[in-house]
Amino acid sequence: MIFHDPSRTEDQEFDRALRPATFADFVGQPEVRENLRVAIEAALGRGEPLDHVLFAGPPGLGKTTLAHLIAAGMNTAITVTSGPALASPKDLMGTLTRLQRGDVLFVDEIHRLPRTVEEYLYSAMEDHAIDVPLDQGPAGRTIRINLQPFTLVGATTREGLLSGPFRARFGLVERLEPYPESDIVLILARAARLLAFPIDAAAAELLATRSRGVPRTALRLQRRARDLAQVQGARAVSVALAEESLRRLRIDVLGLEEMDRRILRALIQRGEATGLKTLAAMVDEAEDTLEDVFEPHLLRIGLLVRTPRGRLATDKAYDHLGLPRGRGVAGDLPCPD
Repeated sequence: MIFHDPSRTEDQEFDRALRPATFADFVGQPEVRENLRVAIEAALGRGEPLDHVLFAGPPGLGKTTLAHLIAAGMNTAITVTSGPALASPKDLMGTLTRLQRGDVLFVDEIHRLPRTVEEYLYSAMEDHAIDVPLDQGPAGRTIRINLQPFTLVGATTREGLLSGPFRARFGLVERLEPYPESDIVLILARAARLLAFPIDAAAAELLATRSRGVPRTALRLQRRARDLAQVQGARAVSVALAEESLRRLRIDVLGLEEMDRRILRALIQRGEATGLKTLAAMVDEAEDTLEDVFEPHLLRIGLLVRTPRGRLATDKAYDHLGLPRGRGVAGDLPCPD
């Protein structure tokens, strides 16, 4: 039995249709999979719920999929929600009291939980109970509500925003990394089989090189290439169709989208180290989105660096955009932790 928040985009529904049903079908993240397999097998052997799990890493790497696989492996139901959806303690209480023994509560964007809600989770995670206030003020009374033992699975792209006490209550903390291209190719081949729409091996490799190492991005590119192939009457995604689809999407050889290039051009135009808030205003994008979605890839491939004074475009960024190097250019500056 699965409960979902009502807002589901078309892309999310597509990803859900391709979601692996077992750990054997899940490609990539071998160390994470093995750690989870051992933990699940041990919990089942003891007849206990799985310990609480925290997944950290950039968007699109499979945190939600792994949460569903945990529930399937434990033979329990999963309730799916998000940090912003649990706006008050009463929202949390309603969710927790519906859980049965061993159920999985998956909270996406768990770093966005309000602090009051987070504090309610402390006793729920450790003591399987929550204290509900009946009266306000110093003499206020509370009533304790016992809960069924459950497994909290949290997903975050900003692990540093979690408080120390909250993070310490997770028995398993796993960090997901971008996938190698070979794993992305396997994911695309599996999706092609499920969709009954073939993709040439060379086309899959091309899409993998432009995917930033993110399965969700790779599947989105495959979906657009498939659309183009169907419109043109092709029976498979060829290299030529993949190249044309990428050109239409304005995704270049380094996997950069238009927003990535806007970020780099804004830094180059400014010509000096730029803070996150200023950069967000220049490109008209949310600060969180810049930091969580766009910056990691630009940092990883060496087009952008973060210095104590702010962000800088590197020599490689100027060369990639075909612009003459000017002042404020970062060469081989290290990126601070």
